[in-house]
Amino acid sequence: MVDRLWPVDGAEQVDDRLEEYYAYPEAPQRPWVRVNFISSLDGAVTVEGSSRGLSAPIDQRVLGLIRDLSDVVLVGVRTAVVEGYRGVKRTEVRAARRQRLGRSEVPPIALVTARASLPLDSPLLTDTLVPPIVFTAEAAPKQRRAALADAGADVVVAGDETVDLRTALRELAARGLRRIGCEGGPTLFGHLVDADLVDELCLTLSPMLTSGNAGRIGAGAGGVPPRRMRLQSVLHAESLLLLRYARMRE
Repeated sequence: MVDRLWPVDGAEQVDDRLEEYYAYPEAPQRPWVRVNFISSLDGAVTVEGSSRGLSAPIDQRVLGLIRDLSDVVLVGVRTAVVEGYRGVKRTEVRAARRQRLGRSEVPPIALVTARASLPLDSPLLTDTLVPPIVFTAEAAPKQRRAALADAGADVVVAGDETVDLRTALRELAARGLRRIGCEGGPTLFGHLVDADLVDELCLTLSPMLTSGNAGRIGAGAGGVPPRRMRLQSVLHAESLLLLRYARMRE
């Protein structure tokens, strides 16, 4: 499928088409992991330390839509801190869409941090409609885990020294959160690839050449066979390419 997204007649028409392109499976029986990233044409995942310099309004629109369609937003602690994450905001459009789809009013943020290192003054704790889910490891200091729980987080130990992502996804599924929209960062994405847990990749190519030493979108341990993906859709707008790939499984 190849289509031109922009311009079309009216914002409502754009939203209807986007929702069709980015729909999750109707009733997933297991955790379904969709990863969303943006990169420059030469592969940089950040500009001056943040992804915001690569983005554009249509990319932000797709990011918001994927959040609307997801049961939960999964993110690594470093990305959450660097990008200034806070709880997902309620809007009339979001609330109406999620009600129509049978979702909760807003999706919770699920954070991965092996050492429970989320700052206690993070907007994820202080500016949110729903408490975050914090996946951490047994090796995290007990006082840190307790402090996060006292601050309102749903703290889940999912592993000994590191966060076992399979365990984390099972915990999300047990809470009825099977449509998982992962927003990175590269380390979390790399670990999901290593564990063969990625079902979809939504990749926006920003029309920029950046050079420099910014990292790639995935930074795992490697040493695993490449995972073959199938192109599901191609949209372009504002000189950006919005690609969606799905995992080819036997």
